[in-house]
This record gives sequence, C-alpha cells and structure tokens, in this order.
Amino acid sequence: MSRYLIIINFRTLFSLLLSLLVPFIAYEFKVVYNIDLTLMSIAIIFPLVFTIRGAFRRREKALEHLSRFRASLITVENFFQNSKMPQELKTESTEKLKELNSALFEHLNTKSEDTTLYDQKLQEMKGFILVNREAMSGGTRDKLYRFLRDVIDSADNLIGIHSHRTPVSLKAYCLIFIYIFPVVYTPTIINKIGLENPNWLTYFIVILSEFILISLYNIQDQMEYPFDDKGLDDIKFKLFKFKR
Repeated sequence: MSRYLIIINFRTLFSLLLSLLVPFIAYEFKVVYNIDLTLMSIAIIFPLVFTIRGAFRRREKALEHLSRFRASLITVENFFQNSKMPQELKTESTEKLKELNSALFEHLNTKSEDTTLYDQKLQEMKGFILVNREAMSGGTRDKLYRFLRDVIDSADNLIGIHSHRTPVSLKAYCLIFIYIFPVVYTPTIINKIGLENPNWLTYFIVILSEFILISLYNIQDQMEYPFDDKGLDDIKFKLFKFKR
C-alpha cells in the first residue's frame, strides 16, 4: 500500500493548499472571469507528457543495459571456468565478478555520483585477467576481453542513465505552471459554475484537477529514478543479479 502512496509528498500538500486558498480568495473578493485555458493546458500537458515519455524510455534503456551487463558477466565467468586455471583461481574469479556486480548495483541504488567502489572492483578484475592470461589460449583471451568490454560498456551506460535526468529546466518550468494553474483556473471555473451554485463544486474541481497534475508530475519524478526500488515501476534488481 505504501508504494501507492509514494506519489503523495510535500509537492502534493503544497498544491492542495493552493487549491484551497485560491478559491477562498476568489470567492471572498469575487474574482470571476472567463478565459480560454487552451494555452495554459499546453504549457502544462505538453512538457509533462514529454518528460513522462522521456523517463519511460530511460527506464527501458536501463533494462536493456542491465540484461547485457548480466549476460556479459556470465559469459566472462564461463571463459574462466573453462580455462586451465586451478580451481581456487576459478572460484576467485567468480567472487570478483560478484563483487563487480554488487559494486555497480550499490552505486545505482544511491543518488551519489561517486563511482569509486565500482572503478576499484573493475581494476581488480582487469588485474586478475592480466595476471592469469597465460592460463587461457589466445583466442579465448580475445573473446574474454570482448565480453569484458561489453560489461564495461553496459555498466557505463547504466551509470550515465543514473547520473543524467530528463531536462531539469523543463521539469522546473512544468512544476511552476502546475502551481500557477489554480490561480488562473479558479475564476474561470467559478464563472462557468455560477456564483449562485454551491462553493464546494469549485473547490472539488480545482482540487481534483491540481491533484491529477501534481500526481502525474510525481509519477514522472519516480519513474525517472528507477533504481531505488521504491516506486511501483522501479526496476527489480534481484532479477539482474549475477548469481540470482
């Protein structure tokens, strides 16, 4: 149930307060007018849809790179297991791959942009391959390096998705207009409903409209960061672990 309520946050509360305050002021001072809200709708809906679609594409790209990352790790492990290395080195190679996997996922699970631990584990993996390269034939080494490159490539793409969001300025612009919306929208609703009709109708329409808009914004904000396993649409990391 808590996952369904995650879209309710301080932005939701602030929006609802505006939706209560603005109609009260409009009725108190009899602020009523009738304007076309098409431009206001475009100012909010277009950037909101654009950012939601952008966040969804980032999530789908992250799923692709996670699949490639895991498949490449498994392939690298197979090369080690089929090499002429002693069994204890084969076991060590598997442990190093697990550590590399854990280091990347640990980075993705936080909002920090520090990749020191992942970089360290990657260098250890490279050093292990360099030290034990003689236990593999030339063709096997070439294939191993190629799949290790795929590991690095997919991991760097995931780090890039983690670090870079949809345009911040566009999100800020969208949020500002969502907050402004009740101010522009309320007098027009009062005009359409009529001052003689119950005030609660205006409150209900304004609150509902604002709640829908800010909830869509919060959904986009959650979807844009799909690695923390808090939202309903977040990526399930346990499905992409090297040893699941």
